[in-house]
Amino acid sequence: MRRPPYLPFLNGPLSLAPGLKPIPPETWLTPDTEAETWLPAKHIVMRSHRGEVYGARAGSEAAVQEAAAMVHAAAGPGQGDWLSPLEAAASAVSDDLCILIKANDGLWRLEAASLCAPTFWLLAEKLGEPLGGLHGPVPGANPGMVERIHRMFDALRPGQVLERFNWTVQPGEARFTPSQAPFRQIAAALPETGALDALWLRVERQTIRKLADTGAVMFTIRVAVDPLRAALPDAAHVDAFRAAWEGIDPVLAGYKGWPHYDRLVRAALAGAR
Repeated sequence: MRRPPYLPFLNGPLSLAPGLKPIPPETWLTPDTEAETWLPAKHIVMRSHRGEVYGARAGSEAAVQEAAAMVHAAAGPGQGDWLSPLEAAASAVSDDLCILIKANDGLWRLEAASLCAPTFWLLAEKLGEPLGGLHGPVPGANPGMVERIHRMFDALRPGQVLERFNWTVQPGEARFTPSQAPFRQIAAALPETGALDALWLRVERQTIRKLADTGAVMFTIRVAVDPLRAALPDAAHVDAFRAAWEGIDPVLAGYKGWPHYDRLVRAALAGAR
């Protein structure tokens, strides 16, 4: 087992705050921690589920071209032949790529995306939606969080890269997960014995950056999936995970589906001692 590249639970419980922090532009997409484990499978998903994982609305062409050029400049050429510039760029990195453009009504809308590792959402339901629609199901997101993100998008300057992390647990290592329902069914049937080896830590590394020519915003999502056991190598990590798991706002925990995994998580933490 590798050491998981990201352990965001060490920073405390999740919250609704955006939590975006600046990072050096050269670390935007590299090193790609998931290229070896996910990229070949991602290419299969891109082809076999194209109607579910790719979409681009009319008017997004210039932003897509600029975004693709930025990805290639950072990560190199794509792998294989693809039907669109965004898919070619997405084939070069493990990250999913989403393009948001500010419309005439002043709202930032999702206008194009290659999304192969969705954490329980469907691209078809979100394409064309403004930030309020993208974050609509999140408790407490509207209008406070959406307004903060709008201001952040407006103020973002080309050359800046902001990063944040989101995380959860799941029973299994699947990354193409448009629905959480199968995981909940699996979790309900799993015994507490062996929970430490049945659960996996799923982390989203998210970044945003503004495109210099079109003014669009590129939102990237890199999903890392590792055995929970690998994330809990000692008592300090176990204690930090327990504090983060138990310290989350109950409303946010419910939104994320954590009550479905709580008995397994507690059993896993007991077994990690």
